[in-house]
Amino acid sequence: MKNIPLILMGVGGVGRQLLQHIVSCRSLHAKLGIHLRVVGVCDSKSLVVASDMFSMGIGDDILLEVCRVKLDGSSLSTLSGSGEFQIFMNSEMMKKMIDVAALLGKSTGLAFVDCSASSETIGVLNQVVDSDCCIVLANKKPLTSTMEDYNKLVSHPRRIRHESTVGAGLPVIASLNRILSSGDPVHRIIGSLSGTLGYVMSEVEDGKPLSQVVKSAKSLGYTEPDPRDDLSGMDVARKALILARLLGSHINLDSIKIESLYPEEMGSSVMSTEEFLGCGISLLDKNIRERVYQASLNGKVLRYVCVIEGSRCEVGIQEVPKNSPLGRLRGSDNVLEIYSRCYSEQPLVIQGAGAGNDTTACGVLADIIDIQDLFS
Repeated sequence: MKNIPLILMGVGGVGRQLLQHIVSCRSLHAKLGIHLRVVGVCDSKSLVVASDMFSMGIGDDILLEVCRVKLDGSSLSTLSGSGEFQIFMNSEMMKKMIDVAALLGKSTGLAFVDCSASSETIGVLNQVVDSDCCIVLANKKPLTSTMEDYNKLVSHPRRIRHESTVGAGLPVIASLNRILSSGDPVHRIIGSLSGTLGYVMSEVEDGKPLSQVVKSAKSLGYTEPDPRDDLSGMDVARKALILARLLGSHINLDSIKIESLYPEEMGSSVMSTEEFLGCGISLLDKNIRERVYQASLNGKVLRYVCVIEGSRCEVGIQEVPKNSPLGRLRGSDNVLEIYSRCYSEQPLVIQGAGAGNDTTACGVLADIIDIQDLFS
């Protein structure tokens, strides 16, 4: 049986779903000759570490209790157990993770899985790379930090997986890596990489006001609690930056041209979420309606896309042909068109669910299994 020890950072929606998948897939993984041994789980304030990291890990009953505790909004420090684990808080937590990395990284091997949405994990990840640990990311922030941080994390390509940073469970990164490693140069990528904005743009195409569509998307759970976090385009920009850097661009987030769907005077420092949804967003309906109409006159539709071509990297609303993969996109699916020497006339198209805790957690789990050959 091949053992893969791992530490999970972040037990929000994706992290909890990942733990549940790990537990529910025990019999499947056993048939594959794999055992995922969770030796540590942490949130922003507490770290739970197995008392026996070398052979046992944290029991499945405790992992499911972790999920219940975090779903209730409680701290991991409230967990109770009979000597199965230890709990470390705040500054002690970071030091313990580094110690565990040094202990297991060069012996049994260790995977650090970042399912948080925090930039606070970057320092830890940069250090554990030096202990030969593997890195699996759903968190986009480590790969969209400085070029120095990025280069450090990807310095050992075989030991990092980050499929879920761009397309949740879609094989975007793997497909690009296969194309690039074959010597086929990618010269253009265009895609809709936000399930929220994909839904919004396809709905306004049907004549619905932007304000109504955004409120509906929020009620359906498609948006963040403050929809401006989606409408700003920043999440798409981070995904675009990851793709651009994968293609070899040495750029930072501030190099990307980002079109926000709302003006600065409607930002969170000026308007509350309630004010924005109550009276602010309706002021944006007219402009979007006119842009939808103008696109239809040109035989096109509007989509919120990222475009990467040469030194150009930008995200925003663009007119696209109705009969293209992007033009046919409906609902909250993601779609990416990749153009290269081999895929010049007809692009490689990757399409499917690109968001959701379940889908993203499945992508993370697949990435963990993909690094099994690095473990004994």
